[in-house]
Amino acid sequence: QLQLVESGGGLVQPGGSLRLSCAASTLDYYAIGWFRQAPGKEREGVSCISTSGSITNYADSVKGRFTISRDKAKNMVFLQMNSLKPEDTAIYYCAARVWGNCRDQRAKLYDYWGQGTQVSVSS
Repeated sequence: QLQLVESGGGLVQPGGSLRLSCAASTLDYYAIGWFRQAPGKEREGVSCISTSGSITNYADSVKGRFTISRDKAKNMVFLQMNSLKPEDTAIYYCAARVWGNCRDQRAKLYDYWGQGTQVSVSS
């Protein structure tokens, strides 16, 4: 059973930055996706890094502002979020799927989920 633990959320002013971390029990065989869910809205895919680590993708709403990366030796995946906007406010989740290439970011394809971390962007 893969375990995922997110951290790094918080309250930040518009234009600010946060770095989310996802600690996994292992990254072997798994692609990691970041998702977010705002109140009253469906969960949406934000970013993904493939099992190989060579493929990343981003939702249009975050392209150029968010960067996903990983430290495979430490089994950690990061989401650097810059130029944050109030509409980025949500609970952010990391999730894992076996042998993913990030071409399909539907949440239902992911097998393991963390508990989430709250990101609030407000002045």
